[in-house]
Amino acid sequence: MQTQGYFDLRFEAVRDRFAQICETNGQGGAALCVTIGGETVLDLWGGMADSSQEQVWQSDTLVNLFSCTKMFTAVAALQLVGEGRLQLDGPVADVWPEFAANGKARITLRQLLCHTAGLPAIRQPLPQDALYDWRYMVEVLAGQAPWWTPGAQHGYAAITYGWLLGELIARADGRAPGQAIVARTAGTLGLDFHLGLDEQEFSRIAYLTRGKNIPLDETAQRLLRALSDDPASLSARAFNNPPSFMSRGNRPEWRRMVQPAANGHGNARSLAGFYAGLLDGTLLADELVQEMLREQVRGDDLTLLAPTRFGLGCWLEQAEVVGASFCMGPEAFGHPGAGGCLGFADPERELAFGFVTNSLGPYVQMDPRAQALARTVRECLD
Repeated sequence: MQTQGYFDLRFEAVRDRFAQICETNGQGGAALCVTIGGETVLDLWGGMADSSQEQVWQSDTLVNLFSCTKMFTAVAALQLVGEGRLQLDGPVADVWPEFAANGKARITLRQLLCHTAGLPAIRQPLPQDALYDWRYMVEVLAGQAPWWTPGAQHGYAAITYGWLLGELIARADGRAPGQAIVARTAGTLGLDFHLGLDEQEFSRIAYLTRGKNIPLDETAQRLLRALSDDPASLSARAFNNPPSFMSRGNRPEWRRMVQPAANGHGNARSLAGFYAGLLDGTLLADELVQEMLREQVRGDDLTLLAPTRFGLGCWLEQAEVVGASFCMGPEAFGHPGAGGCLGFADPERELAFGFVTNSLGPYVQMDPRAQALARTVRECLD
């Protein structure tokens, strides 16, 4: 499958590695974009975008970015902090009064952003269609009691993050959550990123497939056992409640909905462009960027059952954890998406990185394909 696009000759080894990934990606395709100092040095795409092997991946193909979406949401919230419309350490209930119920009166935006609020999952089983009902989900979360004393521990909020942050952003901004987040991030930078995709764009979306016969790493095995052994556990509720949300990515109703934790649609350029906008100060003032990158929590994650390290809305580098490294510099930050997508920045190198794929791998943290590309980029620079 021919790789298309542009690469600076310094990064020929990256182009070769990307082509190899596309060749071994089964029925899927991928795209990669890297900028340094705001200049594009890699903009590649290849493979197939549909399940019938008839639609070649195009320059403007879109893909579900899954949790890469969370960084767009976090930055929109931090912009509102900068404008004085939200307070990092003020109670969420000041803006969202109903949220104070069941011991949540003192939970802060900071705690939501760094996954310490104790709301990674919903205890009571939810109906299938709850996923698509924003108001219902917001009301359910407002009535939840935390799983732990807020601030005392941390557990990744895989999908509740979207309703929690999205509702808070909407109340402070005055626009619908998807509209506010896109306007404040992608709109500012002119990026091809969407939350709540218009049907006229559906023809550009890559169909999601799952890679076959890929061995699970230790983290994935541990989480899978927890999900199957105890359906009422925090981890199981976080990933299976609402039911089956992890397998709905190809459905029209998923594409149309707004879920600011998991269903942003974009491409490698939109990820790299977003992180370039953080590096050059377009999206956030420097003091807010520095606060975002300050370590908030580190250690055993009660949801992912693996070591995680978070700033405000972003994953921070964990070089000592093989599956959690951006494979770049010690100051790297960003966010992976389920199945393989990855966006991050390395401030030391003024580098922004975006990788997307529709061939989903079974990894809980970083996908080895994205890590291999990042590692090769670093080798070309060092």
